[in-house]
Amino acid sequence: MIKGKKYITVLVIVLLIFSCKRVSNSDSNIDYSSKLKQVVDRGVLRVVTDFNSTSYFIYRGQPMGYQFEMLRELADYLGVELEVIVNNNLSEKFELIKNGEVDMIAVNLTITKERREIMDFTVAHTQTHQVLVQRKPDGWDKMSAGTLEDSLIRSQLDLAYKTIYVQSNSSYAKRLYNLSDEIGDSIDIREVDEGVEQLIEKVALGKIDYTVSDENIAMVNETYYNNIDISTPISFPQNLAWALPKRADDLRESINNWLVYFKNTSQYAVIYHKYFRNKRSAEIIESDYFANSSGIISPYDKVIKQFSEEIGWDWRLVASMIYQESRFNPKAKSWAGAYGLMQLMPTTAKKFGIDQNSDPNQNIRAGIMFIKWLDERLSEIVDIEERRKFILASYNVGLGHVLDARALAAKNGFDENVWDNNVDQFIINKSNPKYYTDPVVKYGYCRGTETYNYVAGIYKRYEHYRNLVIQ
Repeated sequence: MIKGKKYITVLVIVLLIFSCKRVSNSDSNIDYSSKLKQVVDRGVLRVVTDFNSTSYFIYRGQPMGYQFEMLRELADYLGVELEVIVNNNLSEKFELIKNGEVDMIAVNLTITKERREIMDFTVAHTQTHQVLVQRKPDGWDKMSAGTLEDSLIRSQLDLAYKTIYVQSNSSYAKRLYNLSDEIGDSIDIREVDEGVEQLIEKVALGKIDYTVSDENIAMVNETYYNNIDISTPISFPQNLAWALPKRADDLRESINNWLVYFKNTSQYAVIYHKYFRNKRSAEIIESDYFANSSGIISPYDKVIKQFSEEIGWDWRLVASMIYQESRFNPKAKSWAGAYGLMQLMPTTAKKFGIDQNSDPNQNIRAGIMFIKWLDERLSEIVDIEERRKFILASYNVGLGHVLDARALAAKNGFDENVWDNNVDQFIINKSNPKYYTDPVVKYGYCRGTETYNYVAGIYKRYEHYRNLVIQ
């Protein structure tokens, strides 16, 4: 679990204050009066966000995105893990928070009177204004600046009788309805269950003529759709915030305190510029390894899928493991002599018929054979999902050390067949003389924290892959 040590004292004070408070709620059985305590006790902050080219995506095997990086920093501050749910349907997001299935909606939400009636908002995490996204005419690159300008909508009055597609229940739709009243003419507003980036793509491809977007998102999309224009404002500057359940006051205040602090740091500036001012945005989105659109995690997906089927594993879990081992670099070599995508030690590699001259496909095949070998030796662990965690741990630190940790767990009254909060604690303890000198231990000392982090890291990345890459 990621720990935010710097803020533990602050959290303890906040928890003591708010743990004494209870707000009666006749409309719901969910008590939000100590929401912060619930999150900290659970050890997990559950959020729902969008999957798109700015909020949350996979690039070259690694989860990225403005919302994702901000949320990761927030989870670190709270001292909890981050659990991300993806859903691009705004109405469904509202239902998730209403039903208590998530702690927060982490997207670019504008604050409206109607929304305030059903949820609360943090302070702004950023500011922007809404713009019209329209397509430049064919041959625009050969037009004079004046001719091009004359062909585009620049006055909001000219939106009368135009058909504009926007995401359902969004602030874009509300703004257009208000704008229709302001200009005294009808705007044909089509609310659809598609995300803003999908609609921008449709404008660029000529499938629709107009949509509306926050300027910062539109600017990113303009870098890889050079035939769109985003220079016509639709709204005044607006604050964008995250949403929480009503009466989750302690969690909201804690997040607000962090946002006020964090937004003034150089780290926030780096994150913001990385996603909204970065000229490499187009390169990322157009890459074959932008998994949100391509469904590709690495150059070796086809081979990973093929060999994963032989052992009945989700190929995305194996891909996460390979990323952890080598970052998909077939020439990777460790200080201990492990090499290739699967980072097999020379003795193990030889056992499964490869050497340093073998190609990446054969390296993956040998790694899968090693996983199968470990699976056979851990077959007494009946639960398949649990067994996979033990296999991954054994792949990292060696089967002997994992068997030692199981023996220690059993001796100390823990479940030797369950990894989380059971055997994983004893793999960590194998660096402590009290444990590695115990008579049940056959393989002595090991630096078990690395193995704990190895398994946790693979599964955390696997969850991101499952969120964004179709099996």
